[in-house]
Amino acid sequence: MKIGMVSCTKLKANYPCSAREMYQLSTLFKKAVKFIEQKDYDMWFVLSAKYGLLRQHDVIEPYDITLNNMKAAERRTWSGLVLKQIDNLQLNLKQIDFYTGVKYREYLIPVLEQKGIICDVPLQGKGIGEQLQYYSLNTK
Repeated sequence: MKIGMVSCTKLKANYPCSAREMYQLSTLFKKAVKFIEQKDYDMWFVLSAKYGLLRQHDVIEPYDITLNNMKAAERRTWSGLVLKQIDNLQLNLKQIDFYTGVKYREYLIPVLEQKGIICDVPLQGKGIGEQLQYYSLNTK
């Protein structure tokens, strides 16, 4: 199974709703999801600084937390939570593509690769403007 991961965004809805709806105010999130849904992924998930791994239909409350302000130890703890959540899904994962910032993947990728899961960062090194342009050029 091949899945995509998208990170949460600063812009959020101000009411409880699905993870997919929560981040729709972000152009980057909308374009990333549209791109992922047009590719050969079996599923996609959101990496949330507050909730960890979210399915797109999981209902959540708005929050104001980001991994960008967390210390390395806090990000390691968060990554441990996400790894447990991935394990609990009991999916036969072969590949995970990360459409996220570095801090959302830095402690996940080494552990996932040790488990034999291929991890890729298709837009690695691209700034937000370059990512937006890439999504615009590569979606229908």
